[in-house]
Amino acid sequence: MASGNIRLFDVRRSSNYCCSRLSVVVFVAFSLLAIWILLPSSSTFPVENPDLVYKENDSLGHRVTDGRSGNTQIQSQDVLNDEKRTVEKGSEDESEQTKVDSANTVETDLEEKISEESTPGKTSSMKTSDKSDMTSEFDNETEDRQKNNYHKSNESREEPNTGMSNTDGGQKDGEQTMADEGSDLDEKFNRSKGNDSDMDDTAEKVNAEDSSDDVQQDNKEVDQDNERVQKDRDNNSEQPAANNNLEIQETFQESNNHSQNEKLSQQDSKEENDYTWKVCNTTAGPDYIPCLDNVYAVRRLPSTMHFEHRERHCPENAPTCLVPLPAGYRKPIQWPKSRDKIWFHNVPHTELAVVKGHQNWVKVTGEYLTFPGGGTQFVRGAPHYIDTIQNANLAIAWGKRTRVILDVGCGVASFGGYLFERDVLTMSFAPKDVHEAQVQFALERGIPAILGVMGTKRLPFPSGVFDVIHCARCRVPWHVEGGKLLLELNRVLRPGGYFVWSATPIYRRDPEDVGIWKEMSKLTMAMCWDLVVIKKDKLNNVAVAMYRKPTSNECYEKRPRNEPPLCDKFDDPNSAWNVSLQACMHKVPVDMSERGSKWPEKWPVRLEKPPYWLNEVGVYGKPGQEDFTADYEQWKDVVSHTYLNGIGVRWSSIRNVMDMKAVYGGFAAVLKDLKVWVMNVIPIESPDTLPIIYERGLFGMYHDWCESFNTYPRSYDLLHADNLFSSLKKRCNLMPVFAEVDRILRPEGILIVRDDVVTIAELESIAKSLQWDFIQKLAAIPQAFI
Repeated sequence: MASGNIRLFDVRRSSNYCCSRLSVVVFVAFSLLAIWILLPSSSTFPVENPDLVYKENDSLGHRVTDGRSGNTQIQSQDVLNDEKRTVEKGSEDESEQTKVDSANTVETDLEEKISEESTPGKTSSMKTSDKSDMTSEFDNETEDRQKNNYHKSNESREEPNTGMSNTDGGQKDGEQTMADEGSDLDEKFNRSKGNDSDMDDTAEKVNAEDSSDDVQQDNKEVDQDNERVQKDRDNNSEQPAANNNLEIQETFQESNNHSQNEKLSQQDSKEENDYTWKVCNTTAGPDYIPCLDNVYAVRRLPSTMHFEHRERHCPENAPTCLVPLPAGYRKPIQWPKSRDKIWFHNVPHTELAVVKGHQNWVKVTGEYLTFPGGGTQFVRGAPHYIDTIQNANLAIAWGKRTRVILDVGCGVASFGGYLFERDVLTMSFAPKDVHEAQVQFALERGIPAILGVMGTKRLPFPSGVFDVIHCARCRVPWHVEGGKLLLELNRVLRPGGYFVWSATPIYRRDPEDVGIWKEMSKLTMAMCWDLVVIKKDKLNNVAVAMYRKPTSNECYEKRPRNEPPLCDKFDDPNSAWNVSLQACMHKVPVDMSERGSKWPEKWPVRLEKPPYWLNEVGVYGKPGQEDFTADYEQWKDVVSHTYLNGIGVRWSSIRNVMDMKAVYGGFAAVLKDLKVWVMNVIPIESPDTLPIIYERGLFGMYHDWCESFNTYPRSYDLLHADNLFSSLKKRCNLMPVFAEVDRILRPEGILIVRDDVVTIAELESIAKSLQWDFIQKLAAIPQAFI
């Protein structure tokens, strides 16, 4: 966001300040004169009390200090417009000072009283000690501190200031440092070493070498974490000392008066309640992802054999810190040029170019990272590989029958990137692992991608929604443990949909590959998947196998053994958020009124036509299909008359869009003719309308907005929230939610909010504290701002 000239802090003084100051000056002057007359032989010097002056300055509530006192700045460094945003790292809310019993005591008595009576707040010396302790804590990164942070209870936002920042020397869970992971994590990674090699589903000779390299990279990643030491960010310095006792008495009384008045002012108006922010204190730095960089939780996992360390482990308290920009960050290159190149300094990682450059994943080219369009199984480029799949099975019909696909272990997502021109939407996902920043590369290129792993939890998607699922050397051991991971793909694959698998066991004949092929053949037959075709790609020297999921339960009923078993009838296949994987299969819907019993309409007809199975009452109270149509008409009106015209949004610069509460996906549907893609999110507390979104040829996922989203910082150009925040207030604090919005939104990105008046006012206050620019409130929609 471009910076704005917004006054963050209000330090107005009370109306009786001048009178009280004059009275004190006169009174103290007479007192000093009397002392001088009575003690002519003594020499009176001004008593320097740095504690008192520091206390006086601190009592001004929110204060702006320089870098020497620990402030950190986040600068939105857009080379093109050279604008900067500076955010206070976190000034501590000061406790109210008590009044001095007598103002006419001698200097030494005054000094004693000040140090003894500064309650219930801390004295300057105590504060200095605290800050020194905090510095020591940042240096040492003690486990005790992380443990306390991890179990720290949520503070209420309604408490003035104290619930909105953490400046007491500790850190919130989301602000913990990615410190030395120690021998525990090393040991866990070593125990999972065998599994890392198993994770390559192809297991060919070259793959064995790749797997060994990946394990070494994984261990290298851990070693690098072990060598990291968090730098001290809070070298606080004391304020200058006072010049004499007269100034000490004046400023002490002034601070008491102002502290009282400021407290009343904060209670009277939320608009005057300044929010304070910190820079996220993690070694992940500009790439911090709270639920994936929680070292404290990862170190305490009982096992990493199923890649639990790549799954979500969110902090107990959602972080309220801000993620800095990488040095030299520039405004992203626009689509479609971004598919082929991005600014190096926006994602300054080179390891993947070294490891996978020979496979044409990514290369470093001067100030750019370039993407030749290759992959492990399509070194010669994705377009030829995509054509090979189409020619092998004409029923695939890219952009007609096949509209929404899932790419497992996507790498830099070139496969999905080149499918855009075929009218295909690809949900690409990969873990945050040794393939450094692969998903971040994809998002910077303008290609849809999320962070995820085939581990112990279900994927955050409904059942039976993907037309095709693709895996090209995706390093997943599909055949192990009863095929539990392949059964998860079976859950999300649409009946009649295809699993496209490109891997060495298909075309190599070494003993290991042959063994894997035999196991996969037995498993897929037991799952009633038909092996449709095996197609060789001579240009890339690989082969592709295609399997089709059944459209009836006849095969399930005729199996000689119930393995893999059918799931319990009470198990909801659409329940996907934080649900453990189960090695079972759900029956295929056969009732013609059920979702999944028929294939959707061809694209683009399916976008506007209500699903045939939408028969229940809709979200807004009308019959399902009528509700669907009314919602679509409403968004066509809002977008065409408001969003696309006259609100200051330059849509030609927008590529990555998220609808944070999508309902039927009407907002995304209306944008279909723009060069954008929309991640439709269904909050876990909302009605489950995500299957409808997929049915109309769009995509999305479930998410709990009280937690961090599985994406890198600076992922999206525009976020859209329709009546989201008012519902979230019932469950969680809005400040960390807004911090998450700030994290995933790109500099100069756009947030469009539609909500009730009270919630809008609250969000405006938070946004102003972040120095966001307001484009405008919508005249046609009073409960909205951009």
